[in-house]
Amino acid sequence: MNQLMARVKGRKKPFFYKLLSDTEIYCFDVSSVSLVEYSSDHLLDEDSWFKVDNFSKQEFFLDFLGKQFVSSEYNSIPKSKYKDIVYLCSIQNEDYFFQKVTPSSYVTKTFLALGDELVIEDKVDRVVINYFPDAIYLKKEDRLIFRNLATISSIFKGIDMLYKEATQEEVQQFIDLDFIKVSNDYDAQKVGKQNRKRIALALATFTAMSNADKDTIFDYVQEYCANLKFDKSAKNFEISSEEDMKFLLYGIEQRFYTTVCGKEKRLANSIQKL
Repeated sequence: MNQLMARVKGRKKPFFYKLLSDTEIYCFDVSSVSLVEYSSDHLLDEDSWFKVDNFSKQEFFLDFLGKQFVSSEYNSIPKSKYKDIVYLCSIQNEDYFFQKVTPSSYVTKTFLALGDELVIEDKVDRVVINYFPDAIYLKKEDRLIFRNLATISSIFKGIDMLYKEATQEEVQQFIDLDFIKVSNDYDAQKVGKQNRKRIALALATFTAMSNADKDTIFDYVQEYCANLKFDKSAKNFEISSEEDMKFLLYGIEQRFYTTVCGKEKRLANSIQKL
């Protein structure tokens, strides 16, 4: 059973309407892509999608996904609601395919329809269906897969909590650690968005380390980050800019490595646990 649904904006129910029945909108073979546990620090390859397992246990799970879908419980969408659609949901063999609908998704033009007969369709309103959906809920596996968190954040309210960014208090807590010495008027207020995201990861990593591991990391950072000043007696790094902070955080996350062949020192721009 295939059913295309629409979620419309507004405060009054109903929010969901039927659009089309017995039509498969998306042809997507999940087995053809690689699934990666979501991490804000990972850059996807072209054939990879992020995944969130046990999706029904998440705070941002949509209630209607947990119910058995019964087509008769929904009304067909009235024409007056066409412009109120915020996302499409195509239910195909118990999987739910989502596509965000934005103003740019609407097209009103004159078309030459190339069918069995050539027909001019004058100023027809259309919604563009993307080749790939923005997200898919695989109900049997209880798994959500997607490629761009920002795109689906308006569909799954609160899912942006996965993109953890350190709070002002956490940034200050990190800067106050003994191994950091700020200079050149650099302080918590000057830490930018990207470094706040990195601090959220590094703070958890560093807190979990033993003292021996911390000493190892200090040696590791010195080896790869010659630009960072390290006071051996005080055991602290001097951080005077966003660039200094970025490289220190990369060091804590062990992003630097040396190639086996050629012994070239490199920085991993994206990581994935194996």
